Amino acid sequence: DLFQVLPHRSVGIAHGTPKTRRDIIEGKYEFVVINYDGVEIVIDEILAANFDCIIVDEANYLKNPRTDRWKMFNKLTKNGARLILMTGTPAAQSPEDAYGLAKLVCPHNVPSYLGAWKDLVMQKITQFRWTPRPRANDIVFKALQPAIRYTKEECLDLPDMVYEIRDVPLTAQQTKYYNMLKTQMLIEAAGEEVTAVNAAVKMNKLLQISCGSAYTDNGETIHFDVSNRLSEVEAVIDESLRKVIIFAPFTHTIGVIEAHLQKKKITCAVIDGKVPASKRATIIQQFQVNPNPRVLIIQPQAAAHGITLTAANTVIWFGPTASVETYLQANSRAHRKGQDHKVTIILIQGSPAERMMYQMLNGKVEHHQKLVDLYADVLNE
Repeated sequence: DLFQVLPHRSVGIAHGTPKTRRDIIEGKYEFVVINYDGVEIVIDEILAANFDCIIVDEANYLKNPRTDRWKMFNKLTKNGARLILMTGTPAAQSPEDAYGLAKLVCPHNVPSYLGAWKDLVMQKITQFRWTPRPRANDIVFKALQPAIRYTKEECLDLPDMVYEIRDVPLTAQQTKYYNMLKTQMLIEAAGEEVTAVNAAVKMNKLLQISCGSAYTDNGETIHFDVSNRLSEVEAVIDESLRKVIIFAPFTHTIGVIEAHLQKKKITCAVIDGKVPASKRATIIQQFQVNPNPRVLIIQPQAAAHGITLTAANTVIWFGPTASVETYLQANSRAHRKGQDHKVTIILIQGSPAERMMYQMLNGKVEHHQKLVDLYADVLNE
């Protein structure tokens, strides 16, 4: 992008060994590009280079001022460099998330401490439950000024993105264990206040059963018959004229999908938390450029941000993620600059827990705020 817009300016990519990164930073480049994890290695060299402007893409990674990453970037701005934070989701999880960004760019707009900001934008309902105050959005908006907002539609002439829900019944085995767990939840919930933490654990178990692989308390994995869902995935791939992305929220579910596609002679590759960054880049390039792999199976948390996968125009959610931010970002991997086909998002659902979770995701309602209500709805549906 810099070459297209500013072809007369020099750009260096600071990656590789620490020495290579230092050579790039200390060189005569006018722009230096580096990833988040590389900054810590060469922070002294960055400070010594006296950059006059620091641009942070996907700035939601800096939302928590308690992290070492946030403190490191805060240190980078102490020499008077201008700071530009770029994000489409400045407060995706809750209004509380905006504090870290505002504290970096315009600290005079927010209280000195995170606790005071939380009291300003959130209200405590129970010991474990907080919800946004009625004017939280207005407070966040004022705190994040000065700001400029461009919508995707204003910048890019992209084709439509459509959502399609496919109801796929649970198998008999899944139904049996789903109902057993729900009965256990009813017994445990009787006469006791359910905390958001406990609700999250139980809901996660229901979603795991729905996707075909559940984790026991001692770390073992139980696999369920998920043939109905796998057949639907195969049908969607057959219907698609271009490549396909499958988002699967649980690691062991990814293994089941991969084994099924390989058995059906459908070429595929996997990106999850165990795949190193260098290998991910190779997989993404092959997916974008080569005929194979036809399908890319991704754990949403591992590759929902910052990558371009416009070789695909069909996105399958094997099961819902728990984060609105991750869901929206993941869907945008195919629907971005370079995409010239309509993008179809397929949501596969088979259990009440999944249906309710998808409703929240599509309504952009963060499930952490509604978790206890969702828990009660699933028990009483």
